[in-house]
Amino acid sequence: MQKDTIYLVAGIVVTVLFWLLRVQLLELVYNAPGYSDNMYNLGIYDTVAMVITALAWVGAGVYYYVINSVRFDRWWHWLAMLAMVAVLTPVACYSVNVSVFSDNGGISYPAETAAFQTATVLYSVLMFVVASFSIRWWSSNCRHTPIPQ
Repeated sequence: MQKDTIYLVAGIVVTVLFWLLRVQLLELVYNAPGYSDNMYNLGIYDTVAMVITALAWVGAGVYYYVINSVRFDRWWHWLAMLAMVAVLTPVACYSVNVSVFSDNGGISYPAETAAFQTATVLYSVLMFVVASFSIRWWSSNCRHTPIPQ
């Protein structure tokens, strides 16, 4: 197997493991007794993990295959895309949390929901790095970003 295929398979495996261990990993970073119970009972962990994974992989895909320009093939351009994913993910996850809680009896955990977003930032950054190293090899212009081969 070639190096690029190994990286792709490894990225898929890490993503699947993240999905399978989503509750444990997210609660590892932030856990509050009533809040975490409601998150689990309402299935919000599933949605949050999906948002984290989707935004990270889509963000990496946009950078490597849509932008894919010689003008944007430096590490700071990659870092800017990482920053955008790290900002968009907690905003989207916060919206999901607030929406699901309000739809289910008007439950409100404003401080806990805001604090939980630290976990979404952390895992979105990690997943973006995993996605980047998994799919960068087929990019025509940005394959050497952020670290040259």
